[in-house]
Amino acid sequence: MTTLDISTIAFPEPVLRDRVARELPSEHRETLDLVVWSAEHPDADPAGIDAVILPYLDSGRTLARAGELTRLKLAHTQTTGYDGVPAAVGEGVAIATARGVHAAATAELALGLTLASLRGIDEAARDMTTASWNHLRRPSLADRRVMVIGVGGIGEEIARRLDPFEVELIRVGTRARQDARGQVHGVDELPQLLPQTEVVILITPLTELTEHLVDREFLAALPDGALVVNVARGRVVETEALVAELRTGRLAAALDVTDPEPLPRDHPLWSTPNTLITPHVGGDTSAFEPRIVALLADQLTRIAEGRELRNLVS
Repeated sequence: MTTLDISTIAFPEPVLRDRVARELPSEHRETLDLVVWSAEHPDADPAGIDAVILPYLDSGRTLARAGELTRLKLAHTQTTGYDGVPAAVGEGVAIATARGVHAAATAELALGLTLASLRGIDEAARDMTTASWNHLRRPSLADRRVMVIGVGGIGEEIARRLDPFEVELIRVGTRARQDARGQVHGVDELPQLLPQTEVVILITPLTELTEHLVDREFLAALPDGALVVNVARGRVVETEALVAELRTGRLAAALDVTDPEPLPRDHPLWSTPNTLITPHVGGDTSAFEPRIVALLADQLTRIAEGRELRNLVS
């Protein structure tokens, strides 16, 4: 008997399957059937699959075929977020995420985007193409009032990396509470907190409560010169409202995620002032592969031994 009665597990491509298999104890390689099935690699019979590991990128095409997985008991993401998965796989299918795998890398990028935007590193890079020496006094990260919205694993890693930078840190979660780090403010306190906030870093999951959390009212409440950094999901921000504020030059934005995504070539965000955009690379670093392999090998070991899985979504 295994966790959720799982024996056949589908990987999105053979390289990941083989890397995880090499990390499994030999006895578990014999009891688990590791196959390959996804929109890109529909090699195995979907009707015989008990668990599916979704592709890291562009999982939507595989999720669109989830109806073929008539025996599915578990869907496992390679991302921290799982938006879109419950609707695709339906009720009664357990969902597990890659929570923790991307925490360090995403926190690095959040800090990098913040520093690059405040210190004008993106503009300096553009100036290099015209050999322009453009010396300006810019805001420091030191002494800024920085708000991190999202207090999960990645939010904590961002907070840890901000510790040496001499900022005044404000953390916001779904509800007000105390934790090991101190005060967590609730989202209901945002109207009082935003006017005193100079940098907002978004790392909240995308839910019905957080979709378009950053809307016209949110942005209008920020002081002149404030920076919005989004390493969460694009739809946490109301794009039209952000474009309108950026066009005035009143606010700045550093975005690893956008809505829509990928950002079309003719989208106005490409040309708004004070805007830095990276193409959703927060978790896609050299740290990703060894960490996802280690997590999946541990999850498969737990399945084989009938133990509780990590990162199950309630």
